[in-house]
Amino acid sequence: MKRLYFYGIAFCSALALAGGCAKKGAGSANGAGGSNPPAPGPTGSDLSAWVTSSDGNQLLQPLTTPLNFGTTANSYPNIDIDTAQTFQTVDGFGYTLTGGSAGLLQSLPAGARQTLLRELFSSDDGAIAVNYLRISIGASDLSASVYSYDDLPAGQTDPTLQHFSIAAEEQSLLPLLQQIRSINPSLQLLASPWSPPAWMKDNGSSVGGSLLPQFYGAYAQYFVKYLQAMQQRGLPVQAITVQNEPLHGGNNPSMVMTAAQQADFVKNHLGPAFQAAGITTKIIIWDHNCDRPDYPLNVLADAAAKAFVDGSAFHLYAGDISALSQVHNAHPDRNIYFTEQYTASNGSFGGDLRWHLRNVIIGSMRNWSRNALEWNLANDLSFGPHTPGGCDVCKGALTISGSNVTRNVSYYIIAQASRFVTPGSVRIQSGNTGNLYSVAFRRPDGKKVLLVLNDGGSPQAFNIRYGGRWAATVLNAGSAATFVW
Repeated sequence: MKRLYFYGIAFCSALALAGGCAKKGAGSANGAGGSNPPAPGPTGSDLSAWVTSSDGNQLLQPLTTPLNFGTTANSYPNIDIDTAQTFQTVDGFGYTLTGGSAGLLQSLPAGARQTLLRELFSSDDGAIAVNYLRISIGASDLSASVYSYDDLPAGQTDPTLQHFSIAAEEQSLLPLLQQIRSINPSLQLLASPWSPPAWMKDNGSSVGGSLLPQFYGAYAQYFVKYLQAMQQRGLPVQAITVQNEPLHGGNNPSMVMTAAQQADFVKNHLGPAFQAAGITTKIIIWDHNCDRPDYPLNVLADAAAKAFVDGSAFHLYAGDISALSQVHNAHPDRNIYFTEQYTASNGSFGGDLRWHLRNVIIGSMRNWSRNALEWNLANDLSFGPHTPGGCDVCKGALTISGSNVTRNVSYYIIAQASRFVTPGSVRIQSGNTGNLYSVAFRRPDGKKVLLVLNDGGSPQAFNIRYGGRWAATVLNAGSAATFVW
């Protein structure tokens, strides 16, 4: 290839980012393969860069030619980085480890499972350093069956929770979490219920219905017992959400809980129960779509409820990601979280890569979220396991079939951030320009991280401008790059 130069930077370096120089790595978007390890930056380079392209030909591919800051003028748009403007601290990036995911991962041969878990959760070279998992309290719709931790025959109740037990998790979820925590002791866990035991609800069913007022106190103790049981197994849970998708009663399991009901439950039962038991686990409200910011705003408007609330969680199956900032701006003393978004079985790699990076990763971070979580970590070839009526089109980050593991687009969506943005990083100011969307961070070690997506239809050259100097590069349409310096 003829080597061309412009404005002091090797054009092959720019083409590498656009997909013209580097080869596809070991990981595969469409088949089994190892991770595509992020290598150190090339010798003599001010910045290191790793690229994922919309066609899947580059998957966390390291840039191998130098990329340097300089002061030679050019006409490209700038992405300006300003470390003096700081925003929220970041807790991490990850997935939901559903019951179905746990069962599939636990079914792998011990050696293969350990290797895969290290790739996912360690900070080893080549690992993607996931540090945040959401888990379900009882079954989610991506569990193999419907269950709670206090199931009884129809017509029976257990208000003192004498029959409470998390034994249903002992076969897969608990041993897997213990293995993951041995790899990453700083892993953060967020736990969410899809439904309380059916006997606590006004319709006596795992689907829909609402919590009966006479069982508000019992349900608060249900959370307490769960958190204590997890702690006893060496699995402290850092946060809970009060109810997954409280305005969607059609899932299996599910429950409807209005904002007024959630405020009542938190201020009169859950918060005081945590306080009495000495539990410091964070209480997070809402945990549903961006089209209803009025829900968390109404809960937070109740001062007695707000006193127990750490923050609000969002999904983006409806609404706009800017709703996170709307809630943050109204209550800047409370946190924001992004806790779920799935990739679908009929989605395309490039389309999902663009949309999720723009909204779930860059969008949530630019709108004050402390985390960004994709939905399911793993599924089988038929997009299971799931409950009867549960999601049958949710594609996991991994597809597991026997001992064969495929890394799907969600793996790379999260990896493009999790591998580089360590917990405790602080978001700093970065600009968007045209079809280039960005988010930047300062890590605890002082390094800067910039994630850029070209959401346009053609390659785009641009400058990364920092400290009065700039580095010129280019991104192909639909591609993303993470820069570290």
